[in-house]
Amino acid sequence: MIFTAQQLEAQMPDATWLLSDEPEMESSLHYMQLLLLVTCLEWLWRDCEDFFIGANLTIYFSREQLKNRESRGPDLFLAKNTTKRARSSWVVWEEGGQYPDLIIELLSPSTAEIDRTVKKQLYQDRFRTPEYFWFSPDTYEFQGWRLNGNVYQAIAPSQRGWLWSEVLGLYLGMSDNQLRYFLPGGQIVPTPEEAAEQEWIRAEQERARAEQERTKAEQEHARAEQERTKAEQEHARAEQERTKAEQERTKAEQERIKAEQERTKAEQERTKAEQERTKAEQERARAEQERIRAEQERIRAEQAEQQLNLERQQRQTLLEQLRSLPPDQLQFLGIQLPEAAENES
Repeated sequence: MIFTAQQLEAQMPDATWLLSDEPEMESSLHYMQLLLLVTCLEWLWRDCEDFFIGANLTIYFSREQLKNRESRGPDLFLAKNTTKRARSSWVVWEEGGQYPDLIIELLSPSTAEIDRTVKKQLYQDRFRTPEYFWFSPDTYEFQGWRLNGNVYQAIAPSQRGWLWSEVLGLYLGMSDNQLRYFLPGGQIVPTPEEAAEQEWIRAEQERARAEQERTKAEQEHARAEQERTKAEQEHARAEQERTKAEQERTKAEQERIKAEQERTKAEQERTKAEQERTKAEQERARAEQERIRAEQERIRAEQAEQQLNLERQQRQTLLEQLRSLPPDQLQFLGIQLPEAAENES
């Protein structure tokens, strides 16, 4: 019997819910390392919906594999430009022929040799996965490979011993005997708990600064109160002098007039000083508002520039990944890359 492609497709079962057939992790040390890698990357990309992280999940890629019941599930793999949703396994033909963009294996005594040989060959020749890393939580053996043409080439470590991942846009390296992600600037990618603790520390620092400002304001208020009391005392003394001058009015009318003139002049000077103080306060308030507006504009500009740089980096990374694919695979996927000069512009 001969079928058309549409008829054959209609009779094929939905393999989306094929269950994973992977063994349990070698030890709690391996489990905690895997959990750390997954949760940190999920937290870092918490606002993104176009990736999938598989943890100890089988990758089904051929009928022969299903027939022979060969499990080929990495400890961790990342697929980009896909839908972020729950999966029981990764079925290549149900994912539009997409293989992982990055794989991490956690070496153990029972799997290390296979991870270094059989799986490395599979990820290089069949999966064509751009980047492959392995790490041993027991011995701290750490190695990374990047697909160059048709062959994996070792990734050279940085001065800190970290390995740069073009797929992630992050470094992978050791911290406290664990494999962690690091931002290009060297900052470690935190776990959600570490991020919450850092936020709590920042909040405590802000609270301390606010408390210092409150104390400073109270001290200023106390000084202002002392000045007010002093002014009242001065006013009382002036009133006493005025009373004394009034008593002497009968003795010397001219002296009284002169004293009255001096008092009026002093009042005018006080009023002028009060106006100058009020004006100075208004100028200070306006200057503070301008400073706040300028700071807000600076922050918005920095955020816009960071967003633009991030989008440019993501776009460049995607183009570099697509250029690393063979032309026939690009043609199969229906992707036409722009000219190099146009992309660089």
